[in-house]
Amino acid sequence: MNISEEMVKEIILEVLQQMQGGEKATTGQTKAASPLQFGEIGEAKPGVDRNEVVVGLPPAFGTAMTQTIINIPHKDVLREILAGIEEEGLKARLVRVNKTADVGFIAHEAAKLSGSGIGIGTISRGTTVIHQKDLAPLQNLELFSQSPLVERETFRAIGRNAAKYAKGESPTPVPVRNDPMARPKFQGLAALLHNKETQFVKPGAPSTEVTVQL
Repeated sequence: MNISEEMVKEIILEVLQQMQGGEKATTGQTKAASPLQFGEIGEAKPGVDRNEVVVGLPPAFGTAMTQTIINIPHKDVLREILAGIEEEGLKARLVRVNKTADVGFIAHEAAKLSGSGIGIGTISRGTTVIHQKDLAPLQNLELFSQSPLVERETFRAIGRNAAKYAKGESPTPVPVRNDPMARPKFQGLAALLHNKETQFVKPGAPSTEVTVQL
């Protein structure tokens, strides 16, 4: 018998439902949000504006994949991050990093392209990183690795903190909740979402600057 990705997903959702005491599982992407409308400007170039923060996105974000692992629409993710940046008086630039789905490398690419040297990387399931261009790719300023615990207010706070770093401040890190059950509950679904995301990667492709309608 051939086991498809959809069958595995259904099994995972059934297990999640049982773990939640029989309640309807809401952690799977059972009802996709609408795709976002992106406009492509062209190949992304290093910025010169010290008042910008670059937000890096993987190839599938907002298009083939449209919500996080806890069903936050990508429209809301971007709206919150951009609002947080704007609250600190800075502006954001969106870049699609086509060559990888690794959030650390996406964030590092965003930081290298940012005029302030600060970038944010977020992948489709919600894992997010604040990065600085002169750090190694696997280092970072702040890491939000448990995507099931990254909520709307977290994304907004991430935007604010990234802008504060860009202004040369040393903000208090965004509080990170810890749930030891998050990993066993979501790791199967996270693996499926990761596998789907990597299917859209274009190795060696340049990053592209984009606009979005929110």
